Amino acid sequence: MAQKEVKTIGVLTSGGDAPGMNAAIRAVVRTAIAKGLKVKGVMRGYAGLLQEEIVDMNSSSVSECINKGGTILYTARCTEFTTAEGQKKGAEICKKHGIDGMVVIGGDGSFKGAGKLSALGINTIGIPGTIDLDIACSEYTIGFDTAVNTAMNAIDKIRDTSTSHERCSIIEVMGRKAGYIALWCGIGNGAEEILLPERYDGDEQQIINRIIDARKRGKKHYIIINAEGIGHSTSMARRIEAATGIETRATILGHMQRGGSPTCKDRVYASIMGAKAVELLTEGASNRVIAYKNGQYIDIDIQEALMMKKDIDEEQYYISKILG
Repeated sequence: MAQKEVKTIGVLTSGGDAPGMNAAIRAVVRTAIAKGLKVKGVMRGYAGLLQEEIVDMNSSSVSECINKGGTILYTARCTEFTTAEGQKKGAEICKKHGIDGMVVIGGDGSFKGAGKLSALGINTIGIPGTIDLDIACSEYTIGFDTAVNTAMNAIDKIRDTSTSHERCSIIEVMGRKAGYIALWCGIGNGAEEILLPERYDGDEQQIINRIIDARKRGKKHYIIINAEGIGHSTSMARRIEAATGIETRATILGHMQRGGSPTCKDRVYASIMGAKAVELLTEGASNRVIAYKNGQYIDIDIQEALMMKKDIDEEQYYISKILG
């Protein structure tokens, strides 16, 4: 429901950074200016909001940023904003600076904060920005495509040296408690094993047996993609090497997956989401999340979005098991 006419839009990025966030920021700024609105950038997420780190933005502010990874507004996590006092303070600061509409780019935690701002009178729209692809309401999140391609390219290189040394390699990819990066890399890199938090039963002996069987069949290397939500890749490698006698190495790709120039998909989808967020605000909407579903960009109530659950695509998982 409309709460007020929006004249000044704020934009912030919160939580983990993701390639493509700058494209979304750029789209918010330039779409708002094209509609005659003022734009203010909030530095360092909700933490910066509470510290009043707020800057005026214009078209030049977002020049030449679409190709850059990370976020030009910087980001941080903010425990204070999880409290009622912090949320009230944040809303008051928005009003003090004339911000009557806010675009929040981030994940579930960021959306919880956005919902609180909306309830306190600041028209707020969320945009899903996370490499983890773990926002249940959307089939796409800003940064996933870049992150999974970064990981895929790294794993291809590890496969080369793994084959040369006839090793078993465990490559740990990011994703927090979600296994989407691991699943996509497992399929895209042709891994023999994919360990997902949503499916792994902890039976390491079965993996060991399959490695031994593969070596007996003449296979020279063995690639295991391990999701961050399972972790412990180094100790797993030691146990597998001790049990199989096959040299086993663990590689944790880590935060390299968050960096780098965003792919075309991340730039385009993020740009469209940013523009649509501004359009919603100009229509008087609040407490909504932009989502991509069935080939369409839609918007969903924030509380409804937060209640949704997401699981690994069963068909993709089944195919990964056949191909592996």
